[in-house]
Amino acid sequence: MAISTGDILGHTQVGVYLSVVGNTLFYPRSLDAPAIEEIEQAFDLEMAPMFIGGSALLGSLIRGNKKGIAVADIATEEDLDALTSFGEVVILESGVNAAGNLIECNDFGAVVSKSIPGPGVELIGEVLGVNAIRSRVAGQDTVGSLMVANNKGILAHPDITAYEVEQIQSVMEVDVMVGTVCFGSPHVGAACVTNDTHALVGSGSTGPELNRIEDALYLI
Repeated sequence: MAISTGDILGHTQVGVYLSVVGNTLFYPRSLDAPAIEEIEQAFDLEMAPMFIGGSALLGSLIRGNKKGIAVADIATEEDLDALTSFGEVVILESGVNAAGNLIECNDFGAVVSKSIPGPGVELIGEVLGVNAIRSRVAGQDTVGSLMVANNKGILAHPDITAYEVEQIQSVMEVDVMVGTVCFGSPHVGAACVTNDTHALVGSGSTGPELNRIEDALYLI
């Protein structure tokens, strides 16, 4: 099945706790064995247990693709040593550091929050090996929580503007569709995690919402 629903650590915000980076799925060390097995079977990815700076909120703190990873500066030396085995790493600093909330990317491009300074955006693009632009989604800076992408498509906040869509499609080289999760939440990146073949969405998402996610991310 190309899409499934569930909770992580009792929360519907699965995209806050899980992060797919290339062929690896990072998950909290505190996740129980049945949940790990279910996720592994669904995604068929390398599973990597982690905390970042002691936090289980990996989806909010890590963002990356097959070439590199951006991470919040709360990462410890031990965390960074672990991450570098999966690719080159860039650390977001200066208090604007929740990489998963402030970046969305695929293997073609990256969209970075306007709260991150220009030189930081250039470095993120270099590490991820893609063109990176600064943009908002629906006029908001937390782009990583307001859209979710793979190499086939993007699902975004329903209030994304036409100009934002144009900019994002240009750099990420896939189409944008709008939708919601968890019975009407526009924070689609916070409650959905995906690769090119599967998506896990927070429980409570309706049938029409799941159909929209499948269509947007070309999971059928």
